[in-house]
Amino acid sequence: MLNVLTKEDRDKFYNASTWRRLRLEIIKRDNYECQWCKQKGIVTSKEDTTLIVDHIKELETHPELALEPSNLRTLCFYHHEVRHDRMFKGKKKENKWIEDEWY
Repeated sequence: MLNVLTKEDRDKFYNASTWRRLRLEIIKRDNYECQWCKQKGIVTSKEDTTLIVDHIKELETHPELALEPSNLRTLCFYHHEVRHDRMFKGKKKENKWIEDEWY
């Protein structure tokens, strides 16, 4: 039977000091850079965006890999949202200033 963690289990895990310490180690290991941006030749650092430690194989379905460094990578907020298909899909907001002259 598949061992699946509940949302409450995951919340408890992410708030634990063990995870918080490992998270910082992974970000440091990855040189404070989003690994997907880096693959594209883009430098994204903690000064540019929020960096998130991502489970390659999801915590929910692979709890045995929760603290395995080889299953963790640093992603920027944007790529973490893309990875989890949580990007905004509504109508793009119109830029009301597009016709304004700035000279």
